Amino acid sequence: MEFEYRYHGSTAVDSSARATSMSFSPDTRREPTYFVGELGKCLEFREAISALHDVVVSDLRFKPKDKTEYKEWLAKQEQVNWQQVALQRSRNAADIKRMQEELDGLYRTSSTRMQGFYNAKRRYFDYLYQKDRDAWFVLDPVITVHPDEVFFECFSQDESTYGRLGARYEVFKQVKEFACGTTNIDYSAALYDEFQKIRRYKTTMFTVDPSGFGVQTTAEDDFKELKIDLPDSWVRGFLQVSSAMTLPTISFDLHPMDVHNLCFVLRRHKEKVGPRSLRYILRPGRPVKVVFEPWNREVVFPRSIFRGDKEHEVRVWGRRRILILERLIQLANKFTVHLLGTGLPSFYIADLGDMNFTLGLSGWTANDWSTAGNFDLMAPRAAVDEFTKRRVFEGLKKRWFYKPDALARELELDTSAVYGALAAYTQAGRAMYDLDKQVYRVRELSRDPLPMDKLRFANDREAEAQALVHQNHATVRQALPSGEGGLVLRGRVRDGSHNYEPELALDRDERLASASCTCNFYQQNKLYKGPCQHILALRIQHRRAQGGVV
Repeated sequence: MEFEYRYHGSTAVDSSARATSMSFSPDTRREPTYFVGELGKCLEFREAISALHDVVVSDLRFKPKDKTEYKEWLAKQEQVNWQQVALQRSRNAADIKRMQEELDGLYRTSSTRMQGFYNAKRRYFDYLYQKDRDAWFVLDPVITVHPDEVFFECFSQDESTYGRLGARYEVFKQVKEFACGTTNIDYSAALYDEFQKIRRYKTTMFTVDPSGFGVQTTAEDDFKELKIDLPDSWVRGFLQVSSAMTLPTISFDLHPMDVHNLCFVLRRHKEKVGPRSLRYILRPGRPVKVVFEPWNREVVFPRSIFRGDKEHEVRVWGRRRILILERLIQLANKFTVHLLGTGLPSFYIADLGDMNFTLGLSGWTANDWSTAGNFDLMAPRAAVDEFTKRRVFEGLKKRWFYKPDALARELELDTSAVYGALAAYTQAGRAMYDLDKQVYRVRELSRDPLPMDKLRFANDREAEAQALVHQNHATVRQALPSGEGGLVLRGRVRDGSHNYEPELALDRDERLASASCTCNFYQQNKLYKGPCQHILALRIQHRRAQGGVV
């Protein structure tokens, strides 16, 4: 998916003994979005933005060892071995030795002649890594300015880790001017070194440069034009993470020292075999307990009491990504953990006072946000007409952020319609869910509408579900109300020559709370990789029978 960016100049940092000025260049093709303020809480911001950088550069995918040198040694050793075999034959010993010496000479000559090329190649990549790291990391953060805060969002290189840093205006001594909106910024990784120079005794100006807008282009050198072909998975990841945040979670608070102990155990132990999971054991009124597998080492967090009313045991994988939170421990008042369930994503929110840092982890490190759970398929799918959806979005944009219930009261609409409209805009990349404040926010991911025809069926199972419904192969046998306004659906879906019996439970917001099916996909994966096509077909068929459009 190709995105076009146009920057007026490049991000600049002016640092002296008394002051530091950071000016980010926004995308001039988008609506004017700018911000100018003087940092008040310098050290807190420095550590938080550095943690966000740790997310950007994080890549925990398996990297096979580089065996190039070993193979070169093995090739030479093979010649030596053959020489030793030949030396045992006295009649060929002299010839083999002479030829081996000649071959060694050729190797040395070749290495000498190529040494300049190898050195130049290494210097070039070292220079590129230091001076133009955008060539290595093209997935820049997205910055959004709202009336109450400025926040950054980003993904790791392996797209399994999501980071969001929100800074309320209390972080700044003074805010001179701002315009609300979302923009892509020219954010080079060299800024990380400049962030480390922020000090309390220095004045630090933070600017999303407003001068980048309204400039008539006559000198092309003043602008930097970029056309970046971003993978669909990057765009889909942003859509998936917001949908995952809207799902019901098991939530509890952790004391900063308990997070320190968690990270301390991960640092001291290195697993060599599976399972590599954390097992959270949560009992009402009792301290949170974590079991580190495969050693079954138990750590009790006496400062963190679980306040829920039910007992839970949840396993999560990809635990080493939690180490990103280490540098925030000294600044945090608390960490709030949101668990979706065993093998499902988890969210860790660091309360930094006037700032908050959200770390979102997919179910497994090797399972990125774009393919892990297909959480947009679990999100509310209430049928909402286009007029109502536009009305909801226009109402949301008046204040830029709203709680759904408050927005429903103000617009005098049914709450389910508002949830459905907000879910549709979330899945279209025009809104996002703030898990920390429990509000929906306007955040338009791109200047142009996203090609939803390409993103809609990223999951083959949903396309298959739509086909099953259109072929009238899905039948709803029972639709029974459950407690607290929910609904339980049971039915039969004919797929090829087989009949399957899916069952699913929806909560009052029409979110998928639980589901099961007799098909092989569900038996192997449960809901870890999202619902199967038969569960989806049953849900779509029920909505269709109610007269809704899915």
